[in-house]
Amino acid sequence: MRDTGLKNKIVIVTGAAAGIGRATAEAFAAEGAVVVKWDVAPGEGIEKVDVTSADEVNAAAAAAIARHGRIDVLVNNAGIVRDAQIVKWKDGAVAGVMTDEVFDAVVNVNLKGVFHCARAVIPHMIAAGGGVILNASSVVGLYGNFGQTNYTATKAGVIAMTKSWARELGRYNIRVNAVAPGFIATEILSAMPAKIIDSMVGHTPLGRMGKPEDIAGTYVWLASEAAGFIHGAVISVDGGLVVGT
Repeated sequence: MRDTGLKNKIVIVTGAAAGIGRATAEAFAAEGAVVVKWDVAPGEGIEKVDVTSADEVNAAAAAAIARHGRIDVLVNNAGIVRDAQIVKWKDGAVAGVMTDEVFDAVVNVNLKGVFHCARAVIPHMIAAGGGVILNASSVVGLYGNFGQTNYTATKAGVIAMTKSWARELGRYNIRVNAVAPGFIATEILSAMPAKIIDSMVGHTPLGRMGKPEDIAGTYVWLASEAAGFIHGAVISVDGGLVVGT
């Protein structure tokens, strides 16, 4: 097995109960890292942490320090979708809107949650002499997407925060990068109609959906010594996705 330099590193993965988060936790564990798994959903070895609550995040970070002495890597993976058109127009009238509640729910998890987690661990990383923060963006944060005003705004915001933190934290030997997945076969897609899935695959030159392991492997690489000079980057892992064709 290649030496990634991750053995015995303390890695926090948010949203670790399913999908990309679960695959990421497993991938880091396979490299010999000690993985701390946060999620609001139950699961094996999961610590119940709501990333929308600053108090819960701060307490969980303090508990990780008390137990392990340091935090080497934070993977901000937790995220939700609540899709709706900003205004749905039908037969000459408004037939629906994206409500404040739906907008705020996604922002609070996908954007403010990332902020809460980073803010909680950064002082510990500075004190320890460095660390790695990896943020989950999305190709839709780069290109937009129909019916996802809230989700795309958060994923674009994650990119902006990643670049801002790269400027602020490089001096402390804290590397910050983002990953922008394309269409990934996770539980979220299970309810989508087959024709939508087929359309996604049709826009992906590699001719398949991504796997959670594709994203997990990218996180592991970005956290490893092999990526030691990558900082402030947004890595698209999308099978060559072509938008609008």
